[in-house]
Amino acid sequence: MLIDPYFSATKVKWILDNIPLAKKLMKNDNLLFGTIDCFLIWRLTKNQIHATDATNASRTMLYNIGTNKWDDGILKLLKIKKNILPKVKNCSDDFGSTHSSITGQQIPINGVVGDQQAATIGQCCFEPGSLKSTYGTGAFVLLNTGNKILYSKNRLLTTIAYRINGKTTYAMEGSIFIAGAGVQWLRDRMKFFKKASETEKIVKSLKNNRDVYLVPAFTGLGAPYWNANARGVLSGLTRDTGPKEIVRAIIESVAYQTYDLFEAMKHDGLKPRLVKVDGGMVMNNWFSQFLSDIVDVGVLRPKVQETTALGAAFMAGLQVGIYKSLKDISKKWSLDRRFRPKMTKPNRSNLLKGWSKAVRRTLIN
Repeated sequence: MLIDPYFSATKVKWILDNIPLAKKLMKNDNLLFGTIDCFLIWRLTKNQIHATDATNASRTMLYNIGTNKWDDGILKLLKIKKNILPKVKNCSDDFGSTHSSITGQQIPINGVVGDQQAATIGQCCFEPGSLKSTYGTGAFVLLNTGNKILYSKNRLLTTIAYRINGKTTYAMEGSIFIAGAGVQWLRDRMKFFKKASETEKIVKSLKNNRDVYLVPAFTGLGAPYWNANARGVLSGLTRDTGPKEIVRAIIESVAYQTYDLFEAMKHDGLKPRLVKVDGGMVMNNWFSQFLSDIVDVGVLRPKVQETTALGAAFMAGLQVGIYKSLKDISKKWSLDRRFRPKMTKPNRSNLLKGWSKAVRRTLIN
């Protein structure tokens, strides 16, 4: 099996075009492709199960999310044989059992789901309009759109949120490339502090951002800009600017980028009333409050932060009968803290104007 954690149509095509052995193996029906979950299932079941779930399949660009099948047109165009691809199952399903020679005893595999979709499930965003935002190295906002496929006119992505019992729930997604990675940069490269947890005390020590903005386009800008050539811009510097202002600018930038995603959703006719957050950054209370102020909606932080692992566990529990329904799963979600918007409209407006100017400078090539 050829395995790629970022398995996609373009990579499969490149491999088949540039590795003669791969094309030969496919011709002789001795080649399999799969994402990382597919590979793990294959190895854990001792090469018995070649399968993935609908959420992982939906990110390969080979899967038709409308028909819930591998897309024959794309496969034909790229000259990829369908039989090298894994069987696509529900997120909560029977994926076989681990082999006893590997895990000591047979253990059923009953839940498989993609990273951000798992966090969506872990946050119990099961109703249309419910939304979660995960703040890890990057940040990812997913809004449940129910059984309707909604295509954004404002450069957001349409994806599968989850599929259960053959019924697909869709989502609108926005991706931020740099969130916690910006904090890591300040810690590891700039040496502004030793621990990420120190940032809350640093940003709270300043009364305002002193008009300093940092657009962390270190690897380009994600949604809704999708500009791979953009590079980071630090603006508003004066002789009084120091490490504290730059730390605050990085933290603030994540909230501003989230606002940009919310605005794109708003223009698509979607306006969330609340956002459930998770990930390392949201343990910073100052950031969580600032986020609520900037996006102007309530922010809910759950007691369990490992929502991705929790979502996968929920799917396995649903398959084996520990949970009877999604409603049953929803009862397990519990609130740690709620943050409500407190910032005045003029202050919020001024901050967003400053961010907008900084982004425009970033996009100038």
